[in-house]
Amino acid sequence: MLKGILAISGQRGLFKMVSQAKNSIIVESLIDGKRMPAYATSRISALEDISIYTEEEDVKLVDIFKLIYEKENGGQSIKPNSSGNELKLYFEGVLPTYDKDRVYVSDIKKVLTWYNLLIEKEMIDPNAVEENEEEVKEDTSNE
Repeated sequence: MLKGILAISGQRGLFKMVSQAKNSIIVESLIDGKRMPAYATSRISALEDISIYTEEEDVKLVDIFKLIYEKENGGQSIKPNSSGNELKLYFEGVLPTYDKDRVYVSDIKKVLTWYNLLIEKEMIDPNAVEENEEEVKEDTSNE
């Protein structure tokens, strides 16, 4: 579901990796479709590698997106520019065990902004994730 979707520090929105160049990767903005090079000097994070701190173990972003998707019946979340208290209450409703000391309002805003953008672009399919997880389970059970 999130394969090839990137967040680049200092850049608004999310990007899809299009190809690789000699000393950079070529990315396409999910917001406006413009392509640009992203260099190794930029902090580039793959969404599939991002997790959120909880009181137990960290939770992958893809799982948080699934929780929001279920809470909103496939629709948009609350507006990321809501008040800090509203955002915290909303996020607690999605992930009650999130670490309130290490997950900041700015992190919650980013997660909700990304989620809403992916919903708008119809890039969140919770069933696709479950199928991939089932394939992994089948692969490991054959060993």
